[in-house]
Amino acid sequence: MAATLPCTRAGLADPLLLGEWMAVAWSTEIVPGRLLARRLMGIDMVLWRSAEGLHCWRDLCIHRGARLSLGTVRNAVPNDPAQSRDCLICPYHAWEYAPTGECVRFPSQPSTTPPAKARAETFSVRERYGVVWVALGEPNDDLPALAVADEPGTRTVLAGPYRFHAHGPRVIENLLDVAHLGFVHAGLLGDPQRGEMEDYEVTAGSGNRGPEAKQIRIWQPDPDGTGEAALVNYHYWVSGPLTAGFVKSHGVQRFGILAQVAPIDGETCESRMVMSMNYGHHIPEKELLAFQDRVTEQDRVVVESQRPELLPLDLQAELHLRSDRMAIAYRKWLRSIGLTYGTA
Repeated sequence: MAATLPCTRAGLADPLLLGEWMAVAWSTEIVPGRLLARRLMGIDMVLWRSAEGLHCWRDLCIHRGARLSLGTVRNAVPNDPAQSRDCLICPYHAWEYAPTGECVRFPSQPSTTPPAKARAETFSVRERYGVVWVALGEPNDDLPALAVADEPGTRTVLAGPYRFHAHGPRVIENLLDVAHLGFVHAGLLGDPQRGEMEDYEVTAGSGNRGPEAKQIRIWQPDPDGTGEAALVNYHYWVSGPLTAGFVKSHGVQRFGILAQVAPIDGETCESRMVMSMNYGHHIPEKELLAFQDRVTEQDRVVVESQRPELLPLDLQAELHLRSDRMAIAYRKWLRSIGLTYGTA
C-alpha cells in the first residue's frame, strides 16, 4: 500500500522516494515478541516479527490513533481457535491485529466480526546483510547489493546509523566525492601533499540506476582501519537516489561499502553502511567501527555546513572541476529522473 507522505520544503513528498528500499534497522534489533518503533520520511512505523516473518506497519491503530508500538505481541485466539496466531495488540483497546495487518478481534465486542477497513497500513519489508529494508510504495528494484559481501571468505560489519542534520542527496554526493579524501580525511584516506586527482571516466545513469565510475586511483595512508597504506582503485556506483556504494581494491584485497541514506523528516536523515572486506579478519570489529565512526564524523561536520542546504541540480549554480565528474553525473541523473527531495 502506497504511503501518503507529509509535504515539506525539502520535497519529502517526492513520489520517487516511495519505491526506494530504505535501511531502517539492523535485523538483530527486531526480537520476536517485541516491537520496534522507527520514523521514515515523516512516517512513524512499527517493526515486529511473528511466526510468519518480519512485518512493517504504520505505527497507528485505525480505531483511535494510538501508537501500535506501545502495544504487545502475543499468541491470540480469534473466533476460530484453530487459527491461533501471533498478533499485535493495540495498547489502547487491545484490538488484535494479525500478521496480515487485518484486525481479527475487538475484545470489547468479541462477537462482532471486524470489517475490512479495520486493518493496519502495511509496507514492504525485507532483510539482506543483516539490514532491514523498507519500501513505502511499490519497490522500483530488487534490494541493493554489495558484491563483495556475497563472496566467500569475506567479513561484513554494519556501521551506523549516522545522523545528519542535512538532506540525503548531500550525504550521497559526499560519499561519491573522491577529491575531498586527502583533505577532510588527511592521514586516513588521503594526504594533502598527494591531493592531485588523475582523470577518470564516468558512465551516465539511466532509469533506476545512477552513474558509475571505475579505476579512480588514490594513495591512502590508512584505507580501511588496518593501518596499512596502499594505492587503491575505487569503483563507485549509484543504485538509487539515496543509495550508493564503492569497492576499493589493492592487489587481491577488496573493501566495499554499501551506503543507504534514509530521510527521517524534512531536516534530518540517517546513513547506515554495510562494510565488507576479504582480508583483515584478525582486526577486532570494534576497531573497524571506530575507524568508520571517525571518518563519518569528519564528513558530517562538512556536510552539515554546506550551503545551500538543497543540492543544486543546475550545474551553473556552482563551479566544477574534472575531479567532480562523479558528483556532476549524480546531479545530472537526479535531474533527469525528477527528484525533488533535497534538491533545488
